[in-house]
Amino acid sequence: MCIGIPMQILSIEPGHAICSGRGEQRRVRTLLVAEPAVGDWVLVFLDSVRERIDARRAAEIDATLDLLAAAQGGAEGGTAAAFALPSAASTQELLALCGQPPLRLADETTESPS
Repeated sequence: MCIGIPMQILSIEPGHAICSGRGEQRRVRTLLVAEPAVGDWVLVFLDSVRERIDARRAAEIDATLDLLAAAQGGAEGGTAAAFALPSAASTQELLALCGQPPLRLADETTESPS
């Protein structure tokens, strides 16, 4: 399994960037994204930038990775996610997230005949 690591670009060189994230710095390839800049947040897979992300998304991914690390280490319930997981969302919230119209309840759709 390949997990994307959120990292922030510290410096740029042709085809590469020096990035920092999750307690480490590494040199990564940047050829798969258009002209990244110093300060950009990126998602790194196997030492290649695959996607630009914003700081909020980077924090969400970091929180999820922290939860995974805690679970692997046997920690119980000490860390809470910094965002709502899709599994905790209501049907209406999931529909809105996917750009779908909300469901109408049966009593909202029935009208008495005149």
